[in-house]
Amino acid sequence: MSSEEGLPSQDDILRVVRESGRGPLKPKELARALGVGAEAYLAFKGLLAELEREGRVYRVKGGRYAVPEKINLIVGRLSLIRSGDGFVMIEGGKSQDVYVPFGDLSSAMDGDQVVVRIEARPKGRNPVGSIIKVLERAHPKIVGTYRRSKGFGYVVPREAVLSRDVLIPQGDESDARDHDVVVVRIVSYGDRKLNPVGAVEQVLGPITKPGVDVLALVYGYGLSPEFPEHVTLAAAEIARERRPETDPGRVDRRDLLVFTIDPADAKDHDDALSVTALGPDRWEVGIHIADVSGFVEPGSPVDLEALERGTSVYMVDRVIPMLPHALSSDVCSLRPDEDRAAVSVFAALDDEGQLEGVRFEKTMIRSRHKLAYEHAQEVLDGQRSVSAEADAALHALAALARRMRERRKMRGSLDFDLPEAKVILGPGGEPIDIQRVTRLESHRLVEDFMLLANEIVATEAIRRELPILYRVHETPTTQKVETLREFLRSLGQSLPKRALKPRDLEEVLERVRGRPEENLVNKVVLRSMQRARYSSANLGHFGLALENYCHFTSPIRRYPDLVTHRVVVRALVEGGTVPAAWGGEALDGVADRSSAREQAAAEAERDSIELKKVEFMERHLSDHFTGTISGVVAFGFFVLLDDYFVEGLVHVNALRDDYYEFRGEEYSLVGDKRGRRFRLGDRVRVQVARVDKEERKIDFILEEATPRKPSSGKKSKV
Repeated sequence: MSSEEGLPSQDDILRVVRESGRGPLKPKELARALGVGAEAYLAFKGLLAELEREGRVYRVKGGRYAVPEKINLIVGRLSLIRSGDGFVMIEGGKSQDVYVPFGDLSSAMDGDQVVVRIEARPKGRNPVGSIIKVLERAHPKIVGTYRRSKGFGYVVPREAVLSRDVLIPQGDESDARDHDVVVVRIVSYGDRKLNPVGAVEQVLGPITKPGVDVLALVYGYGLSPEFPEHVTLAAAEIARERRPETDPGRVDRRDLLVFTIDPADAKDHDDALSVTALGPDRWEVGIHIADVSGFVEPGSPVDLEALERGTSVYMVDRVIPMLPHALSSDVCSLRPDEDRAAVSVFAALDDEGQLEGVRFEKTMIRSRHKLAYEHAQEVLDGQRSVSAEADAALHALAALARRMRERRKMRGSLDFDLPEAKVILGPGGEPIDIQRVTRLESHRLVEDFMLLANEIVATEAIRRELPILYRVHETPTTQKVETLREFLRSLGQSLPKRALKPRDLEEVLERVRGRPEENLVNKVVLRSMQRARYSSANLGHFGLALENYCHFTSPIRRYPDLVTHRVVVRALVEGGTVPAAWGGEALDGVADRSSAREQAAAEAERDSIELKKVEFMERHLSDHFTGTISGVVAFGFFVLLDDYFVEGLVHVNALRDDYYEFRGEEYSLVGDKRGRRFRLGDRVRVQVARVDKEERKIDFILEEATPRKPSSGKKSKV
């Protein structure tokens, strides 16, 4: 029983409801079972209402309360698919996702938190359900194309967040013209029969106007390119008045040789490194992280806005920061030749990269050098020099990083080497080149020490029972492991029959390295994984083969890191007690919010790159390229071009010289009559046939394909 107003905790209420042997309980029955007196009854009903809003209890006929799972209800998030149907995703993979046909979606939109009732459990398939309640709306606004009709307008959503058009009553269209891209505020979400209704809140302009395409993505994912004025003003005041150098608990470490290694165009420098020899075969590495917690106080306007955003978003043509520029790229950023506040993790390592000791400090540092990854790599390759001292430090750090990497590999940490694209933009924001990102040793060096700092902080938090957000990555589900096992068997690879370990997958990735199927295997193995997320409970990190892991090293651009910083400073640096309000259900809420915003940011970033790839290929319609078959599916094969890091589809219908059969076990398409075969890794020459900006798709045709004879009624096998 909570001491506050004589009220039980939410966990106590849920326990009694869950364990009730009489079925759903009335509020007074619950109160009696929990010993709630008359003076606290109204407050108790408020607690029940809050649990109902969150979907943790459900009210049935007669005003009785039950937990959803006891009455065949499940709470989860809706994900729409291209057909307009959806799946309700159950967090943590505790049960199968529930399939919801279009007609049973009610007014729910993609990303909404919903209550779904199980209607059927078909053998060998996902449960089928219908949505009976929306608990939380993911999209109070949507982005779409405005169309005029007689007497009213409507907006066609640009993304698959909503399966129906939004009606715009006359007078609510603002200044929108036919075919303009607009931001619409939803006024009514409709129901099974009625379309949603909205009002145009912002007109972005025609899709052909420079920058509108990316802006449509920004608003479509619920991102805010601008900060509210009161937040901007609050950040400017903090930057002007806060003086971390006056903090008596801050240690002056400006004598250390500290430097940053970041992308060449980076402005928000979260982390810096230093290394000092402690003696023969012993080193002390300083991992210095910007002390954002020294500027952003819990519950302040800047903090609440950062929580709302969750993360910085790196679109193809712009950065949408989590913190206003006065903080993110100025006083918090570890810029060169300027005194900066940091929280430093000093790790004592032996020559093999084995951790021997740790200490935490609030520090004042001064970065001597701002290095781009490419510049640091040139130093490591002996092609460039920063200074004799900095060069030696870089080489020492690289040697330690290699040893730590070897140790991680031995324990089974997964290393996905999936290629990434970098879009080069012209002065007007138009794409002028698409390049493959090269992963350098300097990238790995920084990653290795950030991983080390994150593991150190998580381990200390576990040891001292501190309330932080862990970065968790759970073991793949049994169903996904079996699907992966079948796929790998088709390629001559295998997994052991026992419970899966990270090492088993790393061995598979190692065996296919350098082979034609490497990229495909990396993708399929990655898809078999559960999504990494934030949690107040330490559930381990399967992919890194770690028991303890968190995010600590990027507080300028990730809210969970800022939360963890506050705990580290309070408990591990100052030796104080962490307030109870920093843990419990409040921390659970931050975890859920941060995970959701991270996912939205990742999807927005990926879509912005795909958008520019398609725009780039519009100028290459009918052009010819050589490439490699990078994936084979039943409806065709994907080709990755040599000249540009762009992938397109050769659809099976465009293979007009024969009827082709998909052979999944060989990952090939084989001609029925001529036996012609298209396999993973084959070299081909293609022509750009079609580009669709709306669908973000690129279609190729084979250059040497010949027309197919008219069909005599025989059906394709695909």
